[in-house]
Amino acid sequence: MDTSPLGSGALAGTAWPVDREALARDLGFLGGPTRNSLDAVSDRDHAFEVVFTCATTMVHLSRLAEDWIFFATQEAGFLRLGDDVCTGSSLMPQKRNPDALELVRGKCARVIGALTTLLTLVKGLPLAYDKDLQEDKEALFDALDTTSACLRVTTACVKSARYNEEKCRSAVRGGFLDATDLADLLVRSGATFRDAHHRVGNAVRIAEELGCELSALSQDKRRELFPELEVDLSQELSVPAMLARRGSTGGTSPDRVRAEVARWNSLFTSSSSPS
Repeated sequence: MDTSPLGSGALAGTAWPVDREALARDLGFLGGPTRNSLDAVSDRDHAFEVVFTCATTMVHLSRLAEDWIFFATQEAGFLRLGDDVCTGSSLMPQKRNPDALELVRGKCARVIGALTTLLTLVKGLPLAYDKDLQEDKEALFDALDTTSACLRVTTACVKSARYNEEKCRSAVRGGFLDATDLADLLVRSGATFRDAHHRVGNAVRIAEELGCELSALSQDKRRELFPELEVDLSQELSVPAMLARRGSTGGTSPDRVRAEVARWNSLFTSSSSPS
């Protein structure tokens, strides 16, 4: 991307004694001139790489959109998107459609298609410039425009979102999400993970039969199942306690998430400052 093709000629270089290094330097190419004139005019690797980056970005945005579309449903209710990124239903007056995110999810296919177009365009061409290559512009420009627009739209969606904290907290209270932490507590008490995994699985089965969560098992049942644990399970298996334990790099503890947000803010600030 940072090498200059100027001086490559049609495919075999130029017969004129031009100083390609000086030309590249004057034009701001830090990588100097391309080193193979045939490759310089026939290859479109630079376009592949840009559109692949666009496609990768769009795949991530599409996955985010998929999650948030579900989060905004009445069934989940974890968040509410702003009115400026939703539309009303053509049939149901009460419905709020997350159209912005649905369009982002849909346009991912368009950008993946642009990458497929470029790869297919070049795969059967001889190693020289061919008029077919003019078709690269439409796919390249559309991928860039679509990805840029989707980034802006997704940013607007994220800024507009308001979380329903109680719904989120309620969702993590069931489903035995604390089973792994209970197994970890047993390991800290000296059990092997293999044994802890088996014992907690058995405890989950018993809790299901009793219609309760692991942390709600009676004291007698806890002593029977986990005699070595001398801790308050209701405290140790609480959501705040489980989150706090995940404080390693890349973890999801509140302190770790806040630190990572601060790190990214610092990176963005330094990258946007004039050099």
